[in-house]
Amino acid sequence: MSRNFLLYLKRKRQKETSEGECKLSFRLAYIFSYNLFQFCGHTWILANTIARFLTFGQDALADTFYSVGLVMTLCQLLSILELFHIADGIEKARLLPRFIQVMEKNCLLIMVIMLEIECKPVVCAQLFLWNILDLLRYPHELLCVMGKPSIPMVWIRYTLCIPLYILSVATEVVTIYQVLPYVEPTTPSSSCLNSTASPPARPPLLLMVYLPVLALGASVTVWQLLKERKHHLEKWNKKLKRK
Repeated sequence: MSRNFLLYLKRKRQKETSEGECKLSFRLAYIFSYNLFQFCGHTWILANTIARFLTFGQDALADTFYSVGLVMTLCQLLSILELFHIADGIEKARLLPRFIQVMEKNCLLIMVIMLEIECKPVVCAQLFLWNILDLLRYPHELLCVMGKPSIPMVWIRYTLCIPLYILSVATEVVTIYQVLPYVEPTTPSSSCLNSTASPPARPPLLLMVYLPVLALGASVTVWQLLKERKHHLEKWNKKLKRK
């Protein structure tokens, strides 16, 4: 009886181990495929943008977004999955800064599409900065999934992303200020008013409130990025000292 019971426990453990390994391999395959898709998508966007500027010069600003907008929108919408990756433990990162980055990108992209201001130079600059930031992150994530992270990639990932992110936020602020004239409420015509003077049009309160929220969120994100940089670089320095 005891022998049969031990055999049953052994088989149960083997089954649980195999199921755990299968689940782990599926998660690794999924996160590798996701990061590879994002890396390929942003590489194509950046290459297409640079090629158009080298070919057409400033004339490329007119329709650059139309040539890369579909892939950019798809990549940014899929980036929402990263919040579930962190919450589920598939990806090891801080949830708050990633949430801020994902939401501010998607909100600004939706606003650009709805107001049809894709031809503005600041929008092209914004897309360029987003691509550079993502191309700093996704190769590092791919190397981490494969278990082969490199020291130069870690330094680039957690050092260059900070000034680039600050510059990206500044570009977002400029974009929002350029958007305000497109969404200002129109003043009523003088014939419909009893008074001779028309009240001045005011920019939407929502966008004006969004600016300080964006500044606060960016400050929190930069603070978290600095903490992540310190943590990862110290971790690598300890590994090098052990070797």
